[in-house]
Amino acid sequence: MNLPEIVNAIKDFSLSKCLSDKEILYLINSSNLRTLEKHGLIFQSGQPSIEIFFLLNGVVKITMNASDGREVIKTILHPKAILSEHSIAGEEIRNNNATVMTPTAIYLAVKVEVINELMINNPQLAVCVINFLGRKLKYSEERLESLVLNDARERIVQFLKVNAQSFGQPIGFELLLKHDFTQQDIANFTGTSRQTVTTVLNDLKKTNKIHFKRKSILIRDIKALC
Repeated sequence: MNLPEIVNAIKDFSLSKCLSDKEILYLINSSNLRTLEKHGLIFQSGQPSIEIFFLLNGVVKITMNASDGREVIKTILHPKAILSEHSIAGEEIRNNNATVMTPTAIYLAVKVEVINELMINNPQLAVCVINFLGRKLKYSEERLESLVLNDARERIVQFLKVNAQSFGQPIGFELLLKHDFTQQDIANFTGTSRQTVTTVLNDLKKTNKIHFKRKSILIRDIKALC
C-alpha cells in the first residue's frame, strides 16, 4: 500500500474522526506497516503490550487458551478494527493471541507512546478513546450475556446474523456471507462443539433458511433466521 492508500484507510477508523490530517500523517509516519500470512501471529500472550494495531485488510481472531488446552475465540475482527486496545488502558503484558484468518492481513503497528502523545496534544482524541473503550466493554458484556442466557443454537444463529448484517453482501432479499472461519472457529466463538455447529447448520439448511459451502453462507431471510 502506498501512502495515499494508507491515509484513506486510516481515515475510515472511528478514532481518526478526532484527528486532523496532520495528526494522521504523524501517526502513520511514526508507525510500521506490516503484512502477515494466514495463521501468522500479530501478537501473542506473554508479550509486552506496547503497541496497538489498525487492521487495514484481512480478518483476525483474538483468542486465549483455556486450562484444558482448548482455543477460545473472544472476537473476530475485520478491516477498520483496532487490535490490542488494552494497551491504551494500561495493560503491561498481553494475555491474548491475535491470529490472521485470511490469506494475508495488512495492519499498521502504532506505539502506545505515540497515541499518548497525540492525546496530550489533542484532548478530543482522549474523549474518543474513552468512548471507543466503552463500546468495546459493552460488546464484551453482550457476549457474556449471550453465553449465559442463550442456548447453543441461539448463540450459533446470533453469530451468523451479526456477521451477515455486518459483512454480508445483499443479493435481493438474501445475504451472502463470504468468510474464512471454519466450523471449529464458530464453535470456539460460541462456546459450543464442532458437532453442535454442524448439526445446527445442517438443520438450518434442511429448513431452507441458509445454504452454505466451505467459504460462504447464503442466508435466505435474515429476519426469519432462528
